[in-house]
Amino acid sequence: MLDTIPAAEEMTALVGKPLYDVWTALCALIEEKYDMDRLWDKGGKAWKYEYKYRRGGKTLCALYARENRVGFMVILGKDERLKFEADRENYTEEVQALYDGAQTYHDGKWIMFEPTDTSLFGDFIRLLGIKRRPNRK
Repeated sequence: MLDTIPAAEEMTALVGKPLYDVWTALCALIEEKYDMDRLWDKGGKAWKYEYKYRRGGKTLCALYARENRVGFMVILGKDERLKFEADRENYTEEVQALYDGAQTYHDGKWIMFEPTDTSLFGDFIRLLGIKRRPNRK
C-alpha cells in the first residue's frame, strides 16, 4: 500500500495531461457502473502506481501509471475466457489482438491495454461485464 495517494498534479506530471484525462475518464466510467473498493499501490517493476478496483477479495481491474503511459489490466479466468471467445467478433481487432497475445497464467489471461484515448472504452466495459455485472444503476 502507498503511504500517500498521488495528487492530480503529480499524476498529470507523471503521465501528461492527455493521458491523465484518459485515466480520469476511465475511472469515471468504471465508477459509474461499479461500486468497488479502490486501492492505490506501488506499480511493481514496470509501473510507478497501481490503482485497483476490488470487491469481496476479487479484483475487477487495475489501472497503472508511469512516465507518459497508462495501463489498464483485466484478468480473465477460464470461464471468462470462454465468454470472451464466444463473443470475440463483437470486440475491436485491437482488443482481439491484445487478447490473443496476452500471457496466460494459472489464474487467467492477463490482458494489458495502454489506452491513449477513449476509443476502446466500450470494449473495456464489455470485458468488465464478463467479470462482474455492474452493481450501480
